Amino acid sequence: MLAVVGGTGFYELPGFEVVRRLSGVTPFGEPSGDILQGHLHGQPLLFLARHGAGHRWLPHEVNYRANIFALKRAGATMMLGFSAVGSLALEIVPGDLAVPEQYVDWTRGNRNCTFFGGGVAAHVSTARPVSAALVDALQAAAERAHIGLHRGLTYACVEGPRLGTQAESHFMRQVGCHLVGMTNVPEVFLAREAQMAYATVGIATDYDCWLDDPTQHVSVSDIMQRYGRSLVKARALLDELLTAPLPQPEVSIRTALSTSMLTADEALSESQRSWLDVLRR
Repeated sequence: MLAVVGGTGFYELPGFEVVRRLSGVTPFGEPSGDILQGHLHGQPLLFLARHGAGHRWLPHEVNYRANIFALKRAGATMMLGFSAVGSLALEIVPGDLAVPEQYVDWTRGNRNCTFFGGGVAAHVSTARPVSAALVDALQAAAERAHIGLHRGLTYACVEGPRLGTQAESHFMRQVGCHLVGMTNVPEVFLAREAQMAYATVGIATDYDCWLDDPTQHVSVSDIMQRYGRSLVKARALLDELLTAPLPQPEVSIRTALSTSMLTADEALSESQRSWLDVLRR
């Protein structure tokens, strides 16, 4: 089943037929809000607003572990995120949709970035952190809907909540990043630990602040204006994606934990085995 995680401004899905609301704490705390389960264009779907109802949680406050765990517990095997991003490349124009396929983590190490530890040891490969099958399906949907979509990009995740300096923006460009945002890490890596195929659609709101023209520098008011206009295009892409059969997640993703665990099952406590069984589904 596909789970959709909405970012800034993406708090609901028009036309989504909600069957039930799933709430409750996880072994990793409370998720951002209720998970909505239902159907959109005949496809079974889960939906979660990353920042909570009314946009309550800043990027560093989001409980990413609880979100991913709750979605997996609800039956998700694939996850598609939507989020605002800054463009670090001239060809990615504000308003464009862009799908990163690699990530650079520039967060400060304060986020809970793994399910493992505390007596459960594992090292999961994230050499290719994004599901190529899901990205291919997004590209095919974009072509059918005549929507431009950039792919093959690298996303730099920064801590936030402040917006970056011009020196930081130039630095990220120099090390090969095309997009900058605040939410996809550790989300993308936790999805792999949960054996879920992951991709995200970034909505470019601005050129960050690397251009010398100060009128191009990001502000929150600019973000919201451009993001609001681009949400229509992002939702159209999702609608088109759901008109065709969704891809099967790669076997290597759905079995990621089979070659990653170091701690033997017999060494786990009952509670550890319980949450690990959810990730292994």
